[in-house]
Amino acid sequence: MRLSYQLDQISYEIGMINSFIEMVACGVKRLAISPPIDPRNLNIMLEASKIISEGFGTKYFFEESLIVTDIQSEEFTKGKNSILYYAKDDAITEYLDLKKEIKSLTDKNEYSGQKRREISFAFGRLLGYPDEVILRKIDSPSHIDPFVLI
Repeated sequence: MRLSYQLDQISYEIGMINSFIEMVACGVKRLAISPPIDPRNLNIMLEASKIISEGFGTKYFFEESLIVTDIQSEEFTKGKNSILYYAKDDAITEYLDLKKEIKSLTDKNEYSGQKRREISFAFGRLLGYPDEVILRKIDSPSHIDPFVLI
């Protein structure tokens, strides 16, 4: 189903980014992710991320290729540019460690089964999802990706 109102894409995404950064600043989430970024809007989204992050006292990290887990569909994340938001460096370090582990397992053709499930679970926790939500997302045969209005 589509909205009958035409959304202003950039304003919509900046509003989401503001909300995600506020959740990180308040400690609700350790890590938050921007919507997938259209390369034409990258500079605008980076500028907005900088201004909003500075306002809330958080940090951001430009990610050229978001990790692929069972939390979201592969089509939604694979090869997409995103911006990650965090308050404490351990959150981005944990994300980057998961990314390294996925690369290592993928290089050995071992990123599947229980190993992929464990990484997906760790990523869900890093995003602040409750365990039951993580399990529902991981075990779902069809993934419901976020940002359904865009």
